[in-house]
Amino acid sequence: MSSHAKPSIRPTVPYFSSGPTKKRPGWSPTSLDDACINRSHRSEPAKQKINDAMALARDILGLPDAYRIGIVPGSDTGAVEMTMWSMLGARGVEVLAWESFGWDWLNDAVNQLEIDPITRVVPYGKLPDLSAVDFGNDVLFTWNGTTSGVKVPDGGWIPDDRTGLTITDATSACFAMELPWEKLDVVTFSFQKALGGEGGHGVLILSPRAVERLETYAPKWPIPKLFRLTAKGKLNDGIFGSATINTPSMLAVEDAIDALNWAKSIGGLPELIARSEASLEVVKAWVEITPFFSFLAEEPATVSNTSITLSITDPWFVGLHDTEKAMIASKVTKLLANEGIAFDAASYRDAPPGIRIWAGPTVETSDIAALLPWLDWAYAEVAQWRAEQHGCISSNVAKLNQE
Repeated sequence: MSSHAKPSIRPTVPYFSSGPTKKRPGWSPTSLDDACINRSHRSEPAKQKINDAMALARDILGLPDAYRIGIVPGSDTGAVEMTMWSMLGARGVEVLAWESFGWDWLNDAVNQLEIDPITRVVPYGKLPDLSAVDFGNDVLFTWNGTTSGVKVPDGGWIPDDRTGLTITDATSACFAMELPWEKLDVVTFSFQKALGGEGGHGVLILSPRAVERLETYAPKWPIPKLFRLTAKGKLNDGIFGSATINTPSMLAVEDAIDALNWAKSIGGLPELIARSEASLEVVKAWVEITPFFSFLAEEPATVSNTSITLSITDPWFVGLHDTEKAMIASKVTKLLANEGIAFDAASYRDAPPGIRIWAGPTVETSDIAALLPWLDWAYAEVAQWRAEQHGCISSNVAKLNQE
């Protein structure tokens, strides 16, 4: 490849994975020294740790008093699927899907539960017509599309007098975006997203209406033990107290407590959101002056402030076959990784080829700002290489070569 001048400033921490994400500033393994290891998860000290984690999460998120919160197995995926298996089928269902995980939930509904839902599916970069949703049905959707970088802008489209349940996968939104709790009946997340926690545990939040559904409806299909939220027709209170369905990792619980304590120490949810939004503003300013990248999200109000997903829009690239697009995008991200500038910045495997930068609150805005000139550099290197291979070069790359 050619030898464009490398930027002089490097990110201090080069971790931009969208999950598991970067640890909170100042984290080290000694942060877990107080973990309740070598003890049963049913021991009083372990149960107190679980209770502490959920109490901190409740406080920071600002959950209504009547909402329940508990740790469940299988990360966010487990939390979503146990909700589907336990609650769906009581009335009609609508599934909104605009990225890969929404399509996973749609596949569950259609091919596993076989409930024939109404589907509102759009390609990457778009958001379904939210005004068309019938809230007489249960409505399942992602709040923020982790793989598309497209988020729901607000909860104004959800009526207060709905009769169906709203079920949202908010794993890359919780702790980084405002969530209108009074409009949401089931919310799921995992600590491995916005707070940089460890994988394995999901968190399930239930409104009183969701609890009522669990206690008054029995699905027609078998429910595996890991998905069972009730016992003898009543909510299993232990799951939403200091117990768990199966054995949790107490190291992961301690890591969640550490992240939550950090979040509280810097100002709680407002500061977490502000940190993430500040990083998005830096990327927005860069996109405005960069002719060969744009947000995959088509509408400004839907651009995610956590999973920032970028498309390469240079004309020479747009005209390529998808296989070649993927190869070009991969070369860009590999260059960044080889330079120690950005690890795990590739787009999701099923998403359009491009760049995905995690900008959740544990990531420093200064590191995002330092990354972007290197992204210019890596793109120019790869574009120059391809031009030399094919004997052509875009005007945008030529402009970069002159700078």
